[in-house]
Amino acid sequence: MARTVGLAPSAVLERLRKLEGRGIVQGYAALVAPRTVGLGQLAFVAVRVSGTGEQEESAGARLAAVPEVLEVHHVAGDDCYLLKVRTSDAQHLGTLLRQRLGRIPGVVSTRTTVVLETVKETVRLPLGPSTRQGDGSADDPRAATAVAR
Repeated sequence: MARTVGLAPSAVLERLRKLEGRGIVQGYAALVAPRTVGLGQLAFVAVRVSGTGEQEESAGARLAAVPEVLEVHHVAGDDCYLLKVRTSDAQHLGTLLRQRLGRIPGVVSTRTTVVLETVKETVRLPLGPSTRQGDGSADDPRAATAVAR
């Protein structure tokens, strides 16, 4: 990383530690090819939940606890939650929908979109020059992009 940005390793480490300390850098992860670990089926599941706000929050927490559920987003509109799920295949997805998600208290219905092909999938935030407004210093959270490249 230091070579890429043209800084000494100690300077990069110091900047990373500051970003971690401020909660800007929240962790590190390996990007694993899903098919290589038997999780080639990607789907998005819209979930409708009934009940009070507390019951809805409880359903959201239970949805988030399911290992195949990668993301849980509380959304506006007809549905309450939008999930990103990964399974081994369509049969696994069907079982997940019927036996796990559908049995969570408060879940009224699900609507699933199966992904045929992924054109782009990234965890990178769009913090390029067009979105940066800070001064680029180590105290500027947007400077993390330059250090991380």
